[in-house]
Amino acid sequence: MRPLFARLILILVFAAALLALPLTSSRAQAPQTATIGPVSHIVPPPANYVFPDETWVYSATWRIVNAGTVTLGISREGSQQRVSGSAESAGVITTLYPVHDRFQSVFDPKTFCSISLHKHSEEGGHKRDTLISYMYPRGKAVLDETNLKSNETKHVENDIPGCVTDVISGIIYLGSLPLVSGGSYTFPVTDGGKTVDVTAKVEARETITVPAGTFKTIRVSPESGDNFKVKGKIWIWYTDDARRIPVQMRGKMFWGPIDFKLTRIEPGKK
Repeated sequence: MRPLFARLILILVFAAALLALPLTSSRAQAPQTATIGPVSHIVPPPANYVFPDETWVYSATWRIVNAGTVTLGISREGSQQRVSGSAESAGVITTLYPVHDRFQSVFDPKTFCSISLHKHSEEGGHKRDTLISYMYPRGKAVLDETNLKSNETKHVENDIPGCVTDVISGIIYLGSLPLVSGGSYTFPVTDGGKTVDVTAKVEARETITVPAGTFKTIRVSPESGDNFKVKGKIWIWYTDDARRIPVQMRGKMFWGPIDFKLTRIEPGKK
């Protein structure tokens, strides 16, 4: 059995919604001409785009049960941008399947192309370190994984296009797009395996209330051909302003609905 919400984090591409992601930054929205057409690709941010420096904290609920806490933070790392986060199970979920995950995605802020994705996962009886490096000159995503209990290692290489996002920084990428009413945006995403085209559809504008407050939002639904092998539906609610904070994410899977709701925003460390 996979964890009830750690796996969803990896597919919430926007999850995918993920986790995903600005409050005090003076970000300008990308021009409408950045709307992605029929060919899947990554659109670079506009020259005046400013990334936030803060952390978003979410409560996770499975059905009506407290499933745990998820954090997502974005910060500058030299000439690169870093998205880091964690997933911690709680309550009965910890009893059934404890989860203690850490992840970090690094991408180029000028192009939005992913550079690397590191995941440290402790899920049930499994404990692994995974590093995915995006080697664009070679056209490969290189995955190196170590089973921290058995010391077994795995090395896998898969083809990627000239620019791709990952399941963590992809949340920020999606929020940077125009998200016009009725719009549809398609872009390549990979988690080290086969690259998939994710299509995000702008469904509606809604006012919602989460623990962090009441927000006017844009509801977006990202989909892929195989949903990273997880069948179901995903939604992300971004604030309907230049900040585009993902204040709520929801997944409806065969084992039931799971919700991520923003509880607070923590400023970055200066």
